[in-house]
Amino acid sequence: MRFMVIVKASKESEAGVMPEAKLIAEMAKYHEELAKAGVLLDGTGLQASSKGWRIKYRGDKRTVVDGPFTESKELIAGYTVIQVKSRAEALEWTKRFPNPRGEGLETEIEVRQLFELDDFEPSEGLDRFRELDAINKK
Repeated sequence: MRFMVIVKASKESEAGVMPEAKLIAEMAKYHEELAKAGVLLDGTGLQASSKGWRIKYRGDKRTVVDGPFTESKELIAGYTVIQVKSRAEALEWTKRFPNPRGEGLETEIEVRQLFELDDFEPSEGLDRFRELDAINKK
């Protein structure tokens, strides 16, 4: 089972304020523990939305909308992806996730389970994803 830990953006992260060295060290230690346990798949911080864009779909048209985006509470500042045996194990790991804004400051992280290929009904498209998955695992 794979889970994504989603770090919500803040006014600070959207302003490009870099985390303090203490927080970087705490995050490094946590991610090292995940790696040693063999559950870490990926994780990184994201640059401010001012450096990004969105693609809006309307029928067959696509429109590019450049950042920044106004609602920082709706944005993502970073993520960590873990692979564990159960929801309970994911919950235990995520309860140990360092406060991404620094101890004592109010924030939240969101945790979502990723779909696995076995969650979908068999189809030609799914077979193509399985082939891609096999190539990526080589």
